[in-house]
Amino acid sequence: MSGNLNAVGFLTRTRRPGRIGLTDILSWVWLIGGTLAVLVPVLWAAMSSLKPEAEITRFPPTLLPRAAIQVEVQGYDKPLSLWNAPVDGQTKEMAMVRRVGLRAQMVDPANPGPPINVDTREITPVQRLTVATQNFTDPLTKFSFFTFLKNSVFVTVVATILTLIVNAMAAFALSKYKFRGDKAIFVLIISTLMIPLTVVMVPAYLVIVGVGLVDNLWGVIIPTVATPTGVFLLRQYMLTIPDELIEAARVDAASEFRIFWRIILPLTAPALAVLAIFSVLWRWNDFLWPLIVLSSRENFTLQVGLNAFQGEFSVQWHYILAMTFLSLAPVTLVFLFLQRYITTGIAGTGMK
Repeated sequence: MSGNLNAVGFLTRTRRPGRIGLTDILSWVWLIGGTLAVLVPVLWAAMSSLKPEAEITRFPPTLLPRAAIQVEVQGYDKPLSLWNAPVDGQTKEMAMVRRVGLRAQMVDPANPGPPINVDTREITPVQRLTVATQNFTDPLTKFSFFTFLKNSVFVTVVATILTLIVNAMAAFALSKYKFRGDKAIFVLIISTLMIPLTVVMVPAYLVIVGVGLVDNLWGVIIPTVATPTGVFLLRQYMLTIPDELIEAARVDAASEFRIFWRIILPLTAPALAVLAIFSVLWRWNDFLWPLIVLSSRENFTLQVGLNAFQGEFSVQWHYILAMTFLSLAPVTLVFLFLQRYITTGIAGTGMK
């Protein structure tokens, strides 16, 4: 109960106690608008992933997943959809036999007779809430979804582990060792942030071809391991660690690697957690680089595999939305597990 009261007090807190000013109103508008801007697309994708294929492209769109009711009509082999149609001045539920342009041929499902012509602009479908579970089950059973998922998990986990180790070692050298050119090397690393990805993509691909890692998951992992963002983030955080701890460890005859592994890495855990979140997001959502490197379907990652549902003449939006929504689950779990380190890790990078 006290927690709820604290939350209410925090949300209703104003800049001046007892008075609501322009700053408070603008803050609420900004926070509510930002929350809706992030939440509404995710909610829309979640609800659309439950809709039948025909309902996704219906206009005007609906939020809840609904589908037309199908009924068996005597004399017809296939079930017919129900529609509310004006017949003899009354609105009745009629089954549609066929539709040609602006005219629809309809019959009474309870007493089928000769079809009557009805203007399609005057009819509305009879719908009910329907969850299209086949949007999830079909890709899981008929396509290579689990193969794509396994490849994405492998690339994300391995690339994240290597990213943490490589960037932490570089940050340790740049923050705790003094040598000629250390500042220039750090500036050079940071300056690579200004280089567009498209500029280095062709040279990186040529290197991958030269070492024989084309159509190999390691060809996706290795070029993305070293990141200037990770080096900057970890170096700034390591600068806050007192040098006296390292000197004391050296007095106790600890090796440089042991200092790095047993002292620096545990104390840098908040910043490592932040970098891990960034790395998971980068690797999991990466599409262009895996698309360039990989060519075999059995090596496709999840994002490249989802592209298979988009053909030249049609797009299977119901499958894409369902699998995209499923692909959000691992990233969300990682974020929920490591979110408590974000504020500490980012705030610590600016302390010195």
